Amino acid sequence: MRTLTLYHREGCGLCEQMLAELSALKSRYTFALEVVDIDEDPDLRARFSAKVPVLAVDGDILCCHFLDRKALLDLLAPA
Repeated sequence: MRTLTLYHREGCGLCEQMLAELSALKSRYTFALEVVDIDEDPDLRARFSAKVPVLAVDGDILCCHFLDRKALLDLLAPA
């Protein structure tokens, strides 16, 4: 099972949108979803501050700002 990590910050509209899109996909695809607030970690805040939301799949960054739905579905599709 793949692990998706959503790096976000409170009050971020794009972050809320991406989280809603990912939540909707959970009913059709199997994945673990971790949601990480970058403002709770100075290193993450420095790394991602201007890029949130950032979605990583198994530790590799897939997209920033907007969900790359096609790329994500390609990774989640059964082999």
